[in-house]
Amino acid sequence: MGKPTGFKEYSRENLSYAPVADRIVHYNEFSKLPTDMATQGARCMDCGIPFCHNGCPVNNIIPDWNDLVYHGKWREALDVLHSTNNFPEFTGRICPAPCEEACTVNLIGDAVSIKNIELSIIEKGWQEDWITPQPPEHKSGKKVAIVGSGPAGLACAQQLARVGHDVVVYEKENRVGGLMRYGIPNFKFEKHIIDRRIAQMRGEGVNFMADTHIGIDLSSKDLLNKYDAVVLTGGAEKPRDLPIEGRDEYSGIHYAMEFLTKNTKRVLGDEIADQNFISAKDKHVVVIGGGDTGSDCIGTSNRHGAASVTQLEIMPAPPETPNKLVTWPNWPMKMRTSTSQDEGCERDFAVTTKRFVGENGKVTAIECARVDWSQDEKGQWQMKEIAGSEFTLKADLVLLAMGFVHPIHEGMIEELEVEKDVRGNVAANTEDYKTSLDKVFAAGDMRRGQSLVVWAIREGRQAAHAVDEYLMGSSNLPR
Repeated sequence: MGKPTGFKEYSRENLSYAPVADRIVHYNEFSKLPTDMATQGARCMDCGIPFCHNGCPVNNIIPDWNDLVYHGKWREALDVLHSTNNFPEFTGRICPAPCEEACTVNLIGDAVSIKNIELSIIEKGWQEDWITPQPPEHKSGKKVAIVGSGPAGLACAQQLARVGHDVVVYEKENRVGGLMRYGIPNFKFEKHIIDRRIAQMRGEGVNFMADTHIGIDLSSKDLLNKYDAVVLTGGAEKPRDLPIEGRDEYSGIHYAMEFLTKNTKRVLGDEIADQNFISAKDKHVVVIGGGDTGSDCIGTSNRHGAASVTQLEIMPAPPETPNKLVTWPNWPMKMRTSTSQDEGCERDFAVTTKRFVGENGKVTAIECARVDWSQDEKGQWQMKEIAGSEFTLKADLVLLAMGFVHPIHEGMIEELEVEKDVRGNVAANTEDYKTSLDKVFAAGDMRRGQSLVVWAIREGRQAAHAVDEYLMGSSNLPR
């Protein structure tokens, strides 16, 4: 695959970014792909066992499309890419690329730029008008409801529509896309990327019902009566709270998704009154949580014009460079710096928040302490507060970005009375994706818990196979 000696001859080229001063004044994407992707494809080394396949949750056939790009066969590369992934333009932007960590070249140097090649292929496909609706030749007469329009729901819907089922996707928000729409800022993921794919899916026969909250606007029992199968793909939206002193006493403490969603809605043109909007302008912002959502809060706060931004992480700082002989081909813990963090923030690790402090009903500071992590005799990591390490941070706005614990139970899940697993997710396995309720299936974060976009696409595709098999007795859809 590629050029046998390409990984020796050519260096990896990464995305280039607009200068910080230019990009923090708008909400548009600011990255640019390298121009010579054929050379990047040539770096794929024909390693014999392509560990990148297993590193990728949708098992993308990566060496094949690397080779096709190297030889200028872009249309064929697009077909190979689409054979495993319905939405490469999503993963090419916001997937952390576990495939690259599993790349064999990564053992000795810089991995093949798999994610950038993927994005280049799909964007060329859109540019050349190669991506068009693929309506079914025959209709099955079966009707399927999908609850949730994130990547799992969309992947499931597209697969089922293409084999002739009548598919309706229900979304509680005013626009389709789930947390891809409102949880990821436009500067990382412009929303026309979703819109053009929705247009294709409409052409394939998928119907979308936005502003329809199942369990509130429409009874979930009504879905069971109306449809031959129901797929729950509503995500894991119950945020992890920080129930410490002052949490319910002071204003100015918000979940990250409330902050990000309102900002994106305003960017997209929705009218949100100032008293309902959460602004970071001229405020000292503290983001609690070191993941991608926390990073998105940083980038958004800087675009608001925050006075300062500090990000706290309870875990210790990871190493700058992992021991690849120990970690490869698995995902390594290593120091990663996002473009938002590069735009300006203070990062502090191994810090626990003990108390919110405020005046006149508003938060003004947080009291913190440093912690030490050590392993007990069973190898379990234990956290211990370091005596005398307390300190205070000024905080006019606190954003809780500590992840999600499980789907929201109130409403649809309680109404359906489906079984849940020990973590509070809807219980279903990865063989048939069936819940405890007949003809009801679950996939994506609602089933597996908070995870990556690429895992959601995988589960949506596999659930579509399971639903098709349930409805028709067999299925030719890929898993």
